Amino acid sequence: MSVLPEALYRTPNALAQHYARFRVAERLLLTGHSHQAWPDVGFEAQQRAWLDAAELVDDKWERAFAMAKRVRAGFARLLEDPDGHIALGVNTHELVVRFLSALPLAKRPRIVTTDGEFHTLRRQLDRLAEEGVEVIRVPTRPATQVAERLAKMVTDRTAAVMVSAVLYENAHIVPNLGIALDACRRVGAELLVDAYHALNVVPFSLATERLMDAYVVGGGYKYCQLGEGNAFLRIPKHCALRPVVTGWFSEFQLLSATAAGTAVPYGPGPDRFAGATYDPTSHYRAAAVFEFFERQGLSPTLLREVSQHQIGLLAARFDALGVDPKVLGRDRRVTLESVGGFLSLHAPRASDLCRALRQRGVWTDYRGETLRLGPAPYLSDQQLEEVVRRLRDVLPAGAS
Repeated sequence: MSVLPEALYRTPNALAQHYARFRVAERLLLTGHSHQAWPDVGFEAQQRAWLDAAELVDDKWERAFAMAKRVRAGFARLLEDPDGHIALGVNTHELVVRFLSALPLAKRPRIVTTDGEFHTLRRQLDRLAEEGVEVIRVPTRPATQVAERLAKMVTDRTAAVMVSAVLYENAHIVPNLGIALDACRRVGAELLVDAYHALNVVPFSLATERLMDAYVVGGGYKYCQLGEGNAFLRIPKHCALRPVVTGWFSEFQLLSATAAGTAVPYGPGPDRFAGATYDPTSHYRAAAVFEFFERQGLSPTLLREVSQHQIGLLAARFDALGVDPKVLGRDRRVTLESVGGFLSLHAPRASDLCRALRQRGVWTDYRGETLRLGPAPYLSDQQLEEVVRRLRDVLPAGAS
């Protein structure tokens, strides 16, 4: 049965009962942009993984692969992807490394990205730059111009463009990435989009965004509520890349050893980017949570509506405090419709505010001078209003 948005705003929130183990109705968990609570069905599924291993021993893999198939289908639905392939990994870094290893960096030693990427990309590209790869970073402010900036930097020496759909530090949505893909197509480069901060909170349709030929990386640690061990790399249908970093699961379905002197074979579809033996427990949990979201009618469209309501409520209550923007402020030049799943507030002492809030029972986080308030669909309006009241209480004297 589909839940109505209004039922998620009142007290008690209609979803809260399904998150009893995380005690979401009792706590002020404003880390929805980083680690959302997991529904109780995930606990039951995690137990099932252990019991299957105990009963089936090494024969458990047939059941584990069935779970992985359901997880791939769940991510494909969120991307509205009818014909691509979904490779799974423990984390996005593992998959990004395989992607990078497949690029012709010896012939095209140039990667175009932004100065606002999450550490997964930022650190790895920093290291490649030390080895001689030319890494071009365009500014992310304003986010509305990022796609055009990227496109202008693409040359015939470019192997790939790598960019986030929603920026991790301030939640600004990066629109029109199809422009960057067009530039890549003209010179034979690849586009990889990090959709982690979009998935399941900002509708992200590959067809609508004109990104059917793009690679997309993301995972379930944040808004999908899948927990650790559930990352994916979406691969275009006609992908022919051959990752240098490749695991033996890539030839699992071939069931034949590679003959000496012949090219290393790759499996079909998602197996092209497959790794090796992994802990399948995470896929049991993810499959159960995806099914829970479907049963509850928690579509990306509904979740966006709820998120925008919650972000709007937090922003309105914060604005009413009249805080000195030198102490804590938000950028009103960026509309709430242009941000993802959390409210970012600029604070020179964001770390101090974050610690003070935690001491008062508000779980949130910060990045540099940005305090991040991330609601989630299982929180009530009353809880969000209490968050702002406690934020007011930790502000320095005279700040408002």
